[in-house]
Amino acid sequence: MERLCFPRCRMAKIMALIQIILGTLVILVSLVSLSRFYSLGFFLHEEDLCHHFYGAKEGYTGFDLKALSDRVDEVISRLATLQDKLENTVLQMDKNENAMNVNIPRSEYKKFLEEEIIRPLYTAHISLRLIRMPKVEDPAHGSLKEDPLINFFTVEEIRKYITSKKNRLGKINIYGADKTYNTIGHSCVLMKEELEEYMNYDIGSYCKDDWNLAQKLLINGCDPLPRRRCLARASKVYQKPYPINESLWRLPDDRNVRWSYYQCRNFSCLSSKNPRRGYSKCTGCFEMEKEKVKWVQNSSSLADFLISDVLAIKRGEIRIGLDFGVGTGTFAARMREQNVTVIATALNLGAPFNEMIALRGLVPLYITLNQRLPFFDNTLDLIHTTGFLDGWIDLQLMDFILFDWDRVLRPGGLLWIDRFFCSRKDLDDYMYMFLQFRYKKHKWIISPKSNEEVFLSALLEKPPRSL
Repeated sequence: MERLCFPRCRMAKIMALIQIILGTLVILVSLVSLSRFYSLGFFLHEEDLCHHFYGAKEGYTGFDLKALSDRVDEVISRLATLQDKLENTVLQMDKNENAMNVNIPRSEYKKFLEEEIIRPLYTAHISLRLIRMPKVEDPAHGSLKEDPLINFFTVEEIRKYITSKKNRLGKINIYGADKTYNTIGHSCVLMKEELEEYMNYDIGSYCKDDWNLAQKLLINGCDPLPRRRCLARASKVYQKPYPINESLWRLPDDRNVRWSYYQCRNFSCLSSKNPRRGYSKCTGCFEMEKEKVKWVQNSSSLADFLISDVLAIKRGEIRIGLDFGVGTGTFAARMREQNVTVIATALNLGAPFNEMIALRGLVPLYITLNQRLPFFDNTLDLIHTTGFLDGWIDLQLMDFILFDWDRVLRPGGLLWIDRFFCSRKDLDDYMYMFLQFRYKKHKWIISPKSNEEVFLSALLEKPPRSL
């Protein structure tokens, strides 16, 4: 009988010992946290804040106490959860005495220790080690400094990314700074779980096939995304692109796209005749025969302008520009035939728009509405927009976007609003958005789209604004 009881008694002793250890850890973490908070002045008056920490004399700024508190609470919560789990296990052992009068297989015993005890303890241990306290930035004055969000994220690669990087020689660099900060969009904080999944990888290995997760983060405002130190995946059977004299008006090779996250698995499936192609904007934009006639042939709509007519207004002056919209680069292709270099913005919304543009020999700019354009002031000759900036957009957001477009357009540059549509009742509001900059009107057409909606097409020239 004693021999049969031995495994259960041994397990009970182990459980009791682990509970004592966990209880001690919880108490120690709590005491250390309270001690550190007291030393930081967490319980002092505002004027005494941080006075006792490292002899600090200045106010405690630039450090997120809430994130620190949340991280400590997280560790304590994990330890408490583990303790509860072990207590429940001991109770179950007491209730099932007969079941425990059997030798436990060594493999199951090992698995229990690894999964139920060692792994949770290791996770809590790592979380505790990742807690970062502020350090003395200026020993002479005792000022405290810590990088923002350092206690907010748990994935080590994010923490390494957002931590400031001091110049190796300790001197001011060519940008006039002694350290470099890598930035992330503020919505990354709201999408902590998704961002930590995105940044959880093995350094130097292949990235997960997660471009759709990255795009979800971007579209929802986590823009810019952190850089990563893993290798981007490409198609396993990638083929060299067609020569430039062929690529502009020919569908690319299907093997040059990773199709795993699309409804379609080849370019022919993306035809406008397929009702389940997976995207809704720019109907027919993957059909070269339909694309060839855009902006070069007259249509029945007054809202359609021809490239030749637009370029004639500024003959020889339009050299570089931006096509801000949804498409496969056809506008940039037509402008290239006119010796005008146009960069086309694109998101992969249901189809491989970026790959399509690049495989045609054009330049795709992977950018969202959230981001400031990566161009310097007064540099572009032309901005063309169609199919993306329509009447769904918030007026204040649109205001920020238009001011940014105005920033990068040079004096005398052209803003081509191509078939912008909105409801009739909102037309006056959107017209004000475009007219507030007092651009010169070269073309301005309003035409019906439906009973409730209208098209607005305009060609506007930025004034000099000389100071």
